[in-house]
Amino acid sequence: MNLFGWLKRSKLKREIIVNVENLETRVAVLENGRLEEFMVEHDEKERLVGSVFKGRVQNLENDLQAAFVDIGLKKNAFLHYWDMLPDVDSFLEEEDEQHQRQKASRKTNRLSDAEIAKRFPPGSEIIVQVTKGPISTKGPRVTIANLSIPGRYLVMMPGTRTRGVSKKIGDAKERQRLKKILDRLPLPENVGLVVRTVGQGASARAFARDLRNLISIWNEMQANIKMRRTPCCIFQEPDLCERVIRDWLTEDVDSIVIDDERSYNEMREVAGKISRRAKSKIRRYDGGVGIFEHYGLERQLHDAFARQVPLKSGGYLVIDETEALIAVDVNTGHYKGKGSQEEAILDVNLEAVEEVARQLRLRNIGGLVILDLIDMKSRKHQREVYRALKEALKRDRARTNVLEISELGLLEMSRQRQDRSILSLLTSTCPYCKGRGLVKSPMAISVEIQRHLISLLKKAENEKRPFEPKIVIAPQVMQRLRTEDSDILASLQKTYNTRLTFVSELHRHPESFSILDAATSQVLYSQS
Repeated sequence: MNLFGWLKRSKLKREIIVNVENLETRVAVLENGRLEEFMVEHDEKERLVGSVFKGRVQNLENDLQAAFVDIGLKKNAFLHYWDMLPDVDSFLEEEDEQHQRQKASRKTNRLSDAEIAKRFPPGSEIIVQVTKGPISTKGPRVTIANLSIPGRYLVMMPGTRTRGVSKKIGDAKERQRLKKILDRLPLPENVGLVVRTVGQGASARAFARDLRNLISIWNEMQANIKMRRTPCCIFQEPDLCERVIRDWLTEDVDSIVIDDERSYNEMREVAGKISRRAKSKIRRYDGGVGIFEHYGLERQLHDAFARQVPLKSGGYLVIDETEALIAVDVNTGHYKGKGSQEEAILDVNLEAVEEVARQLRLRNIGGLVILDLIDMKSRKHQREVYRALKEALKRDRARTNVLEISELGLLEMSRQRQDRSILSLLTSTCPYCKGRGLVKSPMAISVEIQRHLISLLKKAENEKRPFEPKIVIAPQVMQRLRTEDSDILASLQKTYNTRLTFVSELHRHPESFSILDAATSQVLYSQS
């Protein structure tokens, strides 16, 4: 980071606001009062990602190159064959030729289907860790190969002998210091260790203390493996409050403010194991209004999760979260730049990609993301916007991959998706549109009613029996029938020498209607 960037970051006031309620815990990260990160948790069942289970292989699907494992949830977990072999590349960065040869060897030395069936036959018990929670109709995804238990400064990796340093620690001297500390730490057999990014600058005593806590967790896991019946959870990630201390309480955080007395005491106890300074950063809020309201977060959350997100320049984003991908449309809106049109477009696109990076974090959305930027003719401007997005994404804890802007003006990227998005966590499918985002118009429903009415009236006429229909509809459809379509309905009554009765039900679905025989109350047609 250049000097200007460092000075800009150093002036930031970074606060973490924690709201604990009976059914929900919310955590917001503020930078100078602006919402930058948001997390929410409802109950312990949601703490799946990172938890370790003793499960049973249900079946092997060679066509899918995957096993399905019963871990005690409604849906079996998905275990890909390539997640059955160790791979520590996501934690480490080693540049020596020997490591590169080993890496290449692992890619070509996959287990065959026959070897998988021999080592993991249906009915066998295995230890797996959840790497991705259930999303939509899919069950959780698990791994055997890369079990990892995070501590404050270290990640314990049972089943490997790896000792390494996070690739995000770039200083060569610091990496060397950390490796020397690792070499002195006493480890159980077949347990690896990796230094987390937050471990940069930490003392040898802090590492030793963290390792003792991790070994205690490992011993408890082994006892659970022996004592508990399959399927069962043998290690569960701590709750959101404790994870905030473990993962978010860094040197650049000024304070953590929490509104619950019990959680406040628990967080101070956990922070006290790190240092007195860390403990002093935990503060209790007992104001007269809700903590999120006090810090202006309720309004920020409302604006942040809207489909249309305004930009300071007057432009705006439109974000649509679909099953297959996230579509982001960038629009100039009311932006009026002082320079040329090309410069104005560049300004909006630069602001847009900065906001997109923030929105991905806030909403916890991932998978394939497509940005439909405002068209830029200049390749120089395109590269500038691409680099700006790459820079903005450096703050993201999830892994991302960004491709350069295509000839169609689209920027494609992917973001690691470990769990459900905030939107899917807090919402359910609309009972009116069934997730389509649209319902049929009153005119379309009127046409359908008339179509079915004519069919029933003709049938009654052919059978030479009296028939007076009663139609039950939604209020908005009734309004249409009373106004625009009243002449058509009068003509129908005259043509078939009958009387039409319409009844409006306040809570009826806009697309729902029923046609009854008024004399017998028999339902002749119903659309729900």
